[in-house]
Amino acid sequence: MVSRFLQKNGFRVSVAEDARAMDRVLEAAAIDLLVLDLMLPGEDGLSICRRLRASSSIPVIMLTASGDPVARVVGLEMGADDYVPKPFDPHELLARVKAVLRRVSAFPAAKEEVRDRLQFAGWRLDPVARELKNPEDVRVTLTSAEFDLLLAFCRHPRRTLTRDQLLDLSQGRAGAPLDRSIDILVSRIRRKIESNPRDPAFIKTVRSGGYIFTPEVTTE
Repeated sequence: MVSRFLQKNGFRVSVAEDARAMDRVLEAAAIDLLVLDLMLPGEDGLSICRRLRASSSIPVIMLTASGDPVARVVGLEMGADDYVPKPFDPHELLARVKAVLRRVSAFPAAKEEVRDRLQFAGWRLDPVARELKNPEDVRVTLTSAEFDLLLAFCRHPRRTLTRDQLLDLSQGRAGAPLDRSIDILVSRIRRKIESNPRDPAFIKTVRSGGYIFTPEVTTE
């Protein structure tokens, strides 16, 4: 049903009934985005997402049971870019698919968007190539959601941003009650850019406020 709906809305869709079938699809074709159900025969969705993240930055939208918030949190920690609770309206899934693809430049970016490369503390972030390099000029792999959140921080440095503001800036959506996705993404980014993630120097937590990105950010 989901496949037919997405095809009717202009997407080319491949369907895989389990992890082995998914691996064959990924080997045979260039896939732009994966809609991944948690409940699968054999290897489950969380395990698949963790395995993919070890070698791939393909965007992942995870389908989760509506009554299982823990699974959603774990899914985000495993590297999913977004989640949609079941049962869902297919139009909501379509909107999420378009939003994620837009963020990874599968759709044209808005003309007013700043496209210059950004620098902070020796790090370089390229919005066009969607690439992050550390001060040693080594590429650091980010998921699309991690990249978009770091980009939002770099475009609004030294300002306290609430979680809802960060969701809107990075994902174009409002937060749901008890939505922890921003906290999880911040934790994941800290592990990649902070010398000590437990005592972060770049992304500081503002109590009862949100987060602030502390470095000076310049453009190339």
